[in-house]
Amino acid sequence: MLHSIHEVQQMIAAGKRLILAGIAPALSQLPTGNWIGGSIPYFMDKEGGVNSDSQIFVTEVPASATGVKICEYSAEELQQLYSDAPANGFSFLLVPNGAPFLAAFASHAQDCDGFLLKPVVGWVTGVNVSALGKEAATVVDGLSGTASSDRALAMHVSLPATQAAELDIVNIFRQGSGDTISFSEAGFAASDCLVNDRPANLAEYIGRTGVDTRLPLTADYCGSIINVSLQAVEAESGTVRFYAPVFPGVTYRFAEPVPDYAEAFAKALPKGDDSLFSCNCILNYLYGELEGKHTGEVFGPITFGEIAHLLLNQTLVQLKIQNIG
Repeated sequence: MLHSIHEVQQMIAAGKRLILAGIAPALSQLPTGNWIGGSIPYFMDKEGGVNSDSQIFVTEVPASATGVKICEYSAEELQQLYSDAPANGFSFLLVPNGAPFLAAFASHAQDCDGFLLKPVVGWVTGVNVSALGKEAATVVDGLSGTASSDRALAMHVSLPATQAAELDIVNIFRQGSGDTISFSEAGFAASDCLVNDRPANLAEYIGRTGVDTRLPLTADYCGSIINVSLQAVEAESGTVRFYAPVFPGVTYRFAEPVPDYAEAFAKALPKGDDSLFSCNCILNYLYGELEGKHTGEVFGPITFGEIAHLLLNQTLVQLKIQNIG
């Protein structure tokens, strides 16, 4: 839940192992300790969606965890993330929006040894949308108190053999029945594409058809719908920019409209949330006008991108710890 800065200071002083979300000035007031933090002012709390610059959202590492290790990574050290990950447990990853590591992770995580076998969960840190282009998203290593805007930060958490980490993805979007769209190259931007297997310019197609650009492109990955959200449509250059990369060999369609975001999430989630951590997307928060609204009994930061093995858009991600054996 959300806590005051003073309450979080006391938790750190008590030796708790924490994953924190709050604006950079709030995180800068915390003492050093066994924690990592990422900048964001948006949250889903028990009072509903909230924009706060005076509170910090706290996720506590399970008391059963047998080990915790904090590491920083550059874009060139992507494989090292998986090498450092525990054999049993999870890696909680925080990546500043715009950091070189984000593009590397989004495009090449699936090529790394350990992908899918070692759960990686987390989110992309950000700022108030009114400060985009003016302020930098940050991550903070609580051990040293050092903040960074260009490197990723991970907390590797080892679990006992009697427990296992499980990642859940809740996507309220479904593929529409409209035109198919495919690409010849991977990337965070595209101009040329195939629409129903015919050459086209994506920006021109969007302008001509009047597609609602608040809806993501969707693709079916072995039965799971994965979103790629549109960041900008540049009519003059004919370029469309995305918040996550598109890939060749994948068929995309624009999603069906969602009339009520809050209701859709409430229906999609089971009653009585048992997750250790949850996060939702800033685009869902803005487009669904979620401030003051509830999305079921799930609480957490509202992020600039969600991580559950892959970089995701307009998706709710959950981390659960299951007892096994």
